[in-house]
Amino acid sequence: MSLSAPQKTAIKMVGVVIVMGSLSWASVPFYDWFCRVTGFGGVTGVADAGSDVVLDKEMLVRFDASKERGMPWEFKPLQHEMRIKIGETGLAFYEAYNPTDRPVAGTASYNVAPFAAGGYFTKIDCFCFEEQVLQPGERVTMPVTFYVDPELIDDREAKFVKAITLSYTFHETDLPEEVARLAIDPAAGNTENN
Repeated sequence: MSLSAPQKTAIKMVGVVIVMGSLSWASVPFYDWFCRVTGFGGVTGVADAGSDVVLDKEMLVRFDASKERGMPWEFKPLQHEMRIKIGETGLAFYEAYNPTDRPVAGTASYNVAPFAAGGYFTKIDCFCFEEQVLQPGERVTMPVTFYVDPELIDDREAKFVKAITLSYTFHETDLPEEVARLAIDPAAGNTENN
């Protein structure tokens, strides 16, 4: 049995739809992987420990903070810049404050500018790795531990970078279930038996 021209065209079109759907589904995880591997788009690296090599060359690191529209927190860096040696472990602090009368959860997205330095800016520990929940009126100091990878000086574009800006944007997220339950019924957290 042979297919007619309209049937062949229909089968080809269904194939195109399936391929296009598969590519669009795979594009988000592939793009995320690509950015983490290459530092494209200012995505930073992550490490368990600091660098073994510290160079006698300094880098100016600037700190920036913003909030998504509608995020009720106040959020700012506690220092606006610092000079560290390339490979040296740095420690910076950000402050968040919840001025509302309700608990608010948030997550921080981040990037590094210029993009060429993104893959060489490495975080050891960061508040951005976890969701943050602030109670009404709570103010917290949140650390980020990082270093600038010495391999930066061997990159033909990044080696000319003199300053790096680390930017965070906080986004409001849904409260974790146990916090939301306590916000609705504070007695739910009381586990004492009478």
